[in-house]
This record gives sequence, structure tokens and C-alpha cells, in this order.
Amino acid sequence: MQTFSYWPIVWWVVGIVVVLIFALRYIIIVRQSTAVIVERLGKFSRELKPGLHFLIPILDSVRAVVDLRETVLDYEPQSVITKDNVATQIDIVLYYYITDPVKSVYEVRNLVQAILKLTQTSIRNISGSLNLDELLVSRENVNNELTQIVDVAADPWGVKVTRAEIKSVNPPAEILEAMTRQMKAERNKRAVILEAEGEKQGAILRAEGARQQKILTAEGEGQALITVANARKEAVIAYFQGIHEGGASNDVLALKYMETLEAISANPANKVFLPYESSALMGSLGTIKDLFKDVSPEPAPLVSKAKGK
Repeated sequence: MQTFSYWPIVWWVVGIVVVLIFALRYIIIVRQSTAVIVERLGKFSRELKPGLHFLIPILDSVRAVVDLRETVLDYEPQSVITKDNVATQIDIVLYYYITDPVKSVYEVRNLVQAILKLTQTSIRNISGSLNLDELLVSRENVNNELTQIVDVAADPWGVKVTRAEIKSVNPPAEILEAMTRQMKAERNKRAVILEAEGEKQGAILRAEGARQQKILTAEGEGQALITVANARKEAVIAYFQGIHEGGASNDVLALKYMETLEAISANPANKVFLPYESSALMGSLGTIKDLFKDVSPEPAPLVSKAKGK
């Protein structure tokens, strides 16, 4: 009786498994934004780009798979000492991406650890050259300087540092309390200065307003005086023009002169001084006397004659 052998089936199964293992290991699909470093017999062979690739069994091996996307490193708070000997904690975030996968694999042993140590030493050096106040207010300058330093140092590793950001600066509690008091005092000082400036500006504006008011009042009074003077001038001109046009005699002028003297002397508070050249006044009085002599006396009433009858 012929016996059935299972060995051929076993060998077929083993062969299929070996082929599958080799296929899974030596047929590689590289994804987008990824690079694969291949070595042949322990030596760098090539860099595989995204796509389907075949490796030579046993001879080729994958050394590393490198992610080319931008990576974020969020560090633990770092202890630094500022220029004014204040110990503080700084929290940093670093952004970078790999530009040369080969250098990132062969030029440095642990890329992430190397960038971490480099960033720590750089931020300590930068903080040691600044006072605490400068460190708090000049974050932008610190970020730019830190980015430049780490980028230059990491360039031989095939790394490009895009930016470094300081998330927070945490001084000790007593320093924060002192800063709070200082800030409050500074704000009170600014408030007092602003209040004084306001009072000063108010006083200046009030003085300027009073000056303008006085100027305008004086200008108005001057204009009023000018107007009154012009009116009197016009009145006098019209008065004398009327006298000349009416042909007034010396007798009329003398009467007007006497009326004027009477009006002036009517007030007991006024003192009247006659002019030194009194001959003109005497002549006027003589003229008035002659005027009254020329007037014939009225006839006496006939009362006595009627009584005589």
C-alpha cells in the first residue's frame, strides 16, 4: 500500500512564508514627506524617495526612516540666571525640520537630544547677558537670537530651525511681588504726573482765555471810543458848518460863549478859569451891551394918566 507524504506540502508552505517575509522586508513603499536611508553591507547606499522600491535581499537593509515634516520640541522649563543674579524659569518651544536626511542620521547620534542640549545652553547664555526686566520686555529679540544660534549650530546635522519661542518667564514669587509693587508705584507716579500736566494745561488755557478776553475787551472799548470820537467829530463839523452856512454874527457867538460858561459853572465841583487873553471876552461883552442899548424901551402904561383924570 502506497503511503502519502506531507513533506512536499510542508516545503511549499515554508517556501511561501519565506517569500512573503522577503517581500514584506525588501519591497518598501515610502510615504510622502518621508525619506528612507538604505545601507548595503553596513555602508550607506542610497536615500529612497516617496514611492515603491525593491531591496536586494540580505545585502540591503534599512538604516532609518526620517520624517521630513516640521517638528515641534516643547521643552521642560529651564532654570536660568539673569545678569542681575535672578534665578528664573523659562519655557521654550522650538520648531525645526530636516533638510538632509543623510546628515541627520550619520552626523549626530541623537538628533532630538542634541537640539535640546544646544537650545538649553544657548538660552542660558542669552539670559545671562540680560537683566530680568530686559528679558521680560525683549522676548522678540531673544527669540530671534536663539533661533539664529541654534540654526547655525544645527546646520551640519541637516536641520533647519525655523523659529524658537519663549512661552513664559517665571521669576520667583518674591521677585513677582516686588515687581508688582514697582509697577503700582510707577502707575501712581504716572497718574500724578498726568494730573499735574492736566492742571498745568488747564491753568494755561484759563490764562490764555483771560488774556484773549482782555484783548478783545480792550479792542472793543477802543473801537467804541473811536466810534464815539468819530461821531462827535461829525457832529462838531456839522455844527460849525451850520453856523458858517447860517452866517452867524459876533453877537450870536458871544451869546453861545456865555451860555457855555454858564453851563460849565453850574456844577459846584467844576473850577472855571478865564483865558489870559480877556480882551476878546471884554469885546464880546461890549458888543452885547451895545446890542441892548440899540433896543428902544417899551412905552410906559397909561395907568397914571387915567388916575389923573
